[in-house]
Amino acid sequence: MNRAYSGVNLAVLRGHNAALVLDLLRTAGDGGISRLELAERTGLTPQGVSKITARLREQGLVTDTGRRASTGGKPRTVLRLVPDAGYAVGLHLDRDELTAVLVDLAGTVAAERRSPLAFGAGGDAVVETAASEVEALLAGAGAGADAGAGGADAGDPGHLDAQDPVHPEPPTPRVLGVGVALPGPLDHSSGVLHRVTGFPEWDGFPLRDALAARLGLPVVVDKDTNAAALGLTLAGCGDSFAYLHLGTGLGAGLVLGGAPYRGPRTGAGEFGHQVIQLDGPPCGCGNRGCIEALCLAAVASGSFDEAARVLGEGAANIVGLLDVDLVLLGGRTVAAAEERFVEGVRAVLGERARRGGTVEVPVLSAPGSERVVVEGAAQLVLAPLFGRAHGHFPANRNDRNLS
Repeated sequence: MNRAYSGVNLAVLRGHNAALVLDLLRTAGDGGISRLELAERTGLTPQGVSKITARLREQGLVTDTGRRASTGGKPRTVLRLVPDAGYAVGLHLDRDELTAVLVDLAGTVAAERRSPLAFGAGGDAVVETAASEVEALLAGAGAGADAGAGGADAGDPGHLDAQDPVHPEPPTPRVLGVGVALPGPLDHSSGVLHRVTGFPEWDGFPLRDALAARLGLPVVVDKDTNAAALGLTLAGCGDSFAYLHLGTGLGAGLVLGGAPYRGPRTGAGEFGHQVIQLDGPPCGCGNRGCIEALCLAAVASGSFDEAARVLGEGAANIVGLLDVDLVLLGGRTVAAAEERFVEGVRAVLGERARRGGTVEVPVLSAPGSERVVVEGAAQLVLAPLFGRAHGHFPANRNDRNLS
């Protein structure tokens, strides 16, 4: 075994190895992948891969999908992930709207709900609204809110309603948990909110624990921009980028070295409250001249070009500070005038690059921007299953044998 792994708990190693295999099965899609290919790409022994895939088959996560011709030997059995073996709920709590999605293991959205949200009503009221929407989402998809709580029938595709064998209940999806994305600041590790701009009543509210107690499901909480950054990383958007989200507020999700960067206190990415005009208009955070205040004021006056220029100045500051390779734009305000925002931000970055003699960084609209936050919220739950909680595996998976 590689000396770097000496002393590592064996159960943790087994879990890591299973995650390596599951992630390759996920990325292989419907075409599947053979055990030999899994061994070659993970660096595990063929025997180790066989043991792992046997366990995954017993758990219903993996199935055979046929055989593939090989060079000189017998045909190889091809395995694939079973997408409907598990689900995660993604929940986006915006200041005035709630979006909920049910996402399978392959990342496909199976169900969606949207409803108005009074974020200013406070923690208890919002938790009740969110829980009701999650329950309605699961009920509409044939799941119960306790589907992930370890009941005997959870995830059993053969389970039928004993009271009505002629019209059985649909199979109960195994719900692994709920990922919640919302405006910060907050503490990702504890799931406790801080002073959300404009909503000081949220300061200190234990959202993760409150919602988990109400639903009976595991809950993960993160900033909306971090959730989006995780989802975009898993979607292959790169190893170094900034995602700028302009909706009812403004924030940034940072991906550095292939992983979302939160900072030790989840304080990274509070981009909207950079002061760029010392005598500027007051902001809800208590400062004056914040990028968020300037952007939203320009939008309110109908000047999208001015809002894009201000956003571009902030984006240029991020590029100059962190040397990211790409800037992605998203959020409902950007979606309302997508081309003008992309072109406006691009123009500012281009001018800065020309003046400084540096490479111009591309500016694009984030793929799937309408649901990028809520799908990223679901990935807060799913990504750890595939060993992708931090966005990616080490670049070279074939440099060690861990079996």
